[in-house]
Amino acid sequence: MSKKIGDVILDVKNISLSFGGVKALSDISFNVKEHEIRAIIGPNGAGKSSMLNCINGVYAPQQGSITFRGQTFKHMNSHQVAVMGVARTFQNLALFKGMSVLDNIMSGRNLKIKSNLLLQALRIGPAEKEEIMHREAVEKIIDFLEIQAYRKTPVGQLPYGLQKRVDLGRALAMEPQVLLLDEPMAGMNVEEKQDMCRFVLDVNDEFGTTVVLIEHDMGVVMDISDRVVVLDYGKKIGDGTPDEVRNNEDVIRAYLGTSH
Repeated sequence: MSKKIGDVILDVKNISLSFGGVKALSDISFNVKEHEIRAIIGPNGAGKSSMLNCINGVYAPQQGSITFRGQTFKHMNSHQVAVMGVARTFQNLALFKGMSVLDNIMSGRNLKIKSNLLLQALRIGPAEKEEIMHREAVEKIIDFLEIQAYRKTPVGQLPYGLQKRVDLGRALAMEPQVLLLDEPMAGMNVEEKQDMCRFVLDVNDEFGTTVVLIEHDMGVVMDISDRVVVLDYGKKIGDGTPDEVRNNEDVIRAYLGTSH
């Protein structure tokens, strides 16, 4: 299966981030091309989540810039990033546990809802039409993720693997151009991982969504990524295709060396 990788959609340049005296990221640069699956890997404490937090506006780096679709920012705020088309899932699920699967995924449509709260509450005129349109979009995602049987179930009652799927669904409801996945397969059994891999590949393939992925499971990363960037202690030590990274001496040392 050959897919067409496009031009650079996201360009991270010379990003440095410190907390007090601790350097979380030192002069990191890499880019992400349209329609690719780009993995960020590295041992624990390498700075992977910090890097995602810089991209989606949670942290403001002290140095460097991020260019998204040709617009360069020293710092983007989270709302601005979401409006521009970047969605994110979280390592620790940030779902509304008491709400149904449908309502959780529907919450991802908030940015797209045009009518005001009063009209939404009364469900009159254009607001009703709009809600029907958003619900149709959400139902498509529910079908795509094969969770039709749980539409009305409170998310807190679902097994962990399915909660992760709902988290992915909520991010997809934003119709992102770039999807940031923070360890989407953490804590899953083999079967759940295989399912999640399939969904990530399908999102990339069927929706044409660009994916940036943090993942610890090297087998998964090597199987599904187009390119991989490797961080270790906040520095970039490798960048290239899975094969190039697999054979990179610095990467081998970081994963198998004395410090780990």
